[in-house]
Amino acid sequence: METISSGQTFFLKRIFPAIWLVMVLGTGSVMVLAGLANRHIEPIALIGPVFMLVIFAILYRKLIRDLADEVRDGGSFLLVRRGGVEDRVQLSNVMNVSMSQFTNPPRLSLRLRTPCKFGDEVVFVPKMPRFQFNKFARNAVAEDLIKRVDSARQER
Repeated sequence: METISSGQTFFLKRIFPAIWLVMVLGTGSVMVLAGLANRHIEPIALIGPVFMLVIFAILYRKLIRDLADEVRDGGSFLLVRRGGVEDRVQLSNVMNVSMSQFTNPPRLSLRLRTPCKFGDEVVFVPKMPRFQFNKFARNAVAEDLIKRVDSARQER
């Protein structure tokens, strides 16, 4: 089975949030320590790190948290894994395939007719070419899935 999800998903879901939190908390700690050294902590100095934590929490919930860890192509089905849970999604069960390529990370969403273990939508970061000159070009994984889902629907 070929993996059609990006290898960057682990970095996006685990490592990047840890780096972000360390940077923001480190900056906030330096500001507090500098304020303690001057015997006066400016409340406005803490607004920046708190604001960055709030923005990160919102973006993480909207763009990263629901991503599948790995999606493998099995021909007439996709094998989806998120955490320790794995489920098989038949292509004939997919109602819609949509690609949001102007977000970072780009997200490929599969809306399902019948919910699976992950709900009625499976979202993952598809494999992307190493370098793509045309940022408006269609994603090859998304295009292939659209054609195969349509073919699976017609066979049904």
